[in-house]
Amino acid sequence: MHELIRDLALSIVMAWLFGVGAFVARQPLILAYLVAGFVIGPFGLKWVQSEQSISIIAELGLIFMLFMIGLEIDLKKIVRAGSVILVTSAVQIIGCFLLALGLFLLMGLTIGGGKFDALYLAAAVALSSTVIIVKVLYEKHEIDTLPGRITLGVLVLQDLFAILFLAIQPSLNDLQFSVVLVSLIRVGVLLTAALLISRFTLPHLFQIIARLPELVLVGALAWCFAVAEFAEFLGLSREMGALVAGVSLSTFPYALDVTAKVTSLRDFFITLFFVALGMTIPLPTPAVLGFALVIVVFTMVSRVVTVFPPLYAMDQGLRASLLPAINLAQISEFSLVLIQVGVQSAQVQTSTASAASAAFVVLAVLSTFLMMRSDAITRRAIPAFKRFGLRDLDEKKAADQLETTAERKRRIVILGFYRVASSFVAELERRHAALLEQVFVVDFSPTVYHELQRRDVKIHYGDISHADTLTHAGIADAEIVISSVPDSLLKGTSNERLVRHVRAVNPTAKIIATAEVLAETETLYAAGADYVIVARLDLANELVEVVTAAEAGLIDDMRSRLEERLKDRREILP
Repeated sequence: MHELIRDLALSIVMAWLFGVGAFVARQPLILAYLVAGFVIGPFGLKWVQSEQSISIIAELGLIFMLFMIGLEIDLKKIVRAGSVILVTSAVQIIGCFLLALGLFLLMGLTIGGGKFDALYLAAAVALSSTVIIVKVLYEKHEIDTLPGRITLGVLVLQDLFAILFLAIQPSLNDLQFSVVLVSLIRVGVLLTAALLISRFTLPHLFQIIARLPELVLVGALAWCFAVAEFAEFLGLSREMGALVAGVSLSTFPYALDVTAKVTSLRDFFITLFFVALGMTIPLPTPAVLGFALVIVVFTMVSRVVTVFPPLYAMDQGLRASLLPAINLAQISEFSLVLIQVGVQSAQVQTSTASAASAAFVVLAVLSTFLMMRSDAITRRAIPAFKRFGLRDLDEKKAADQLETTAERKRRIVILGFYRVASSFVAELERRHAALLEQVFVVDFSPTVYHELQRRDVKIHYGDISHADTLTHAGIADAEIVISSVPDSLLKGTSNERLVRHVRAVNPTAKIIATAEVLAETETLYAAGADYVIVARLDLANELVEVVTAAEAGLIDDMRSRLEERLKDRREILP
């Protein structure tokens, strides 16, 4: 007992020290935890050698980590996922799994006789890292872009695939249709029972204790371990039960509150899991490193092969088809979980687990680097794709491209299309339909491109950070040029650069730009802008009006006027 406490203390202290180093080096914390575990484990400095301690730490961390992963799986999003996400997810998951399975079998990995290294590894490389992807997309303000939404949608469907794999995992040693069917029925019983209890019983219990944070936390933990033990009773794994417990709570009315309460514990147990996993990783041999390199290369190539084609075939354009492939080019922390489940079940060899862990480390660093530079990579890659005969959304038949000089003149040009531009177009539709006919949009979002075409609004598909795109858009003849996208969302350019370029080629145009920071207004005026929009000032004025109305007892009238404005409104972007 004292030895376990000492080992836990060493794990947390070293995880913190290496975590600080990873933060300074701008690397994922998971890497720090793996390295910390390796350093103090039996293959490193041998400070922690007890197999029992390592096993207990790993199992606790694994159960709670799967519970938290389940909490973040939104079943409603899976149901609502559009055809683009569903088709892309199916091609990516099934395609990567089958390609990987074929490759690993050719390399001599086993799939039978109690060892299923090829099968586990194929499932592992089909998954991408939610932790890394969400972190980088958030930092780049790309969570709510089309490529970001496609990426997140694929991640949700990957989680569903992992659940199905865990469902059949206990039956791998006797993989017959009847045995698999029984396993799936057991999972169905587990999931149905958990969903029904979380839907009809837990809300009443949590409503009673909602004001007692410590009881909410204890209740969530009790639910996690109760479902885990029920899964063990059904002949499934505790890990599967913990995942189902989380999934059932994700639809729960108090899900956000529960997630907020257990966040600190989540970080603690995730830390324990990855530190314990690091302890099990032996010093990699040249053969293991070579195998890890194969996994790295295959993962990156397979993402392009399985993600780009379906998106391109569904008319998403070169950019929006390539960015999700770059975003997904790593293996998941969930992949390590699956491999570890296989090791604990004696279905996967430790050398395979070591290669997967090494590949995870390399891909985590490499993928973060590529994602941070994905826009520049995409801009360089698109001309190469075009040389191979792939056409972008703006490339039509020669007959369709012929325009008269008069047709190419645009009175109002909108550079970049996001929510402000969406609302602007919606207002013009309601109040100035004739003026809308003189609007010309330049943007590279396939969603915007198709929807504006459907509404007969003129649009040029292209990247506004490129000077030739702006030239083809006809800004030299425009009377009014609007840049309503803030700098934090622009890629490869800024409002100041756009203003300077437009002013250089069109000295008479009225240029309207956008500033996020008050100090930027002077910079934009100096660059040649005629008017600068500062959204926070407009919001502040509206808040003053709302507060004044509230004091005068007129807030209901203001709300009615707003609801009337929102009624039957047709926004292109939500």
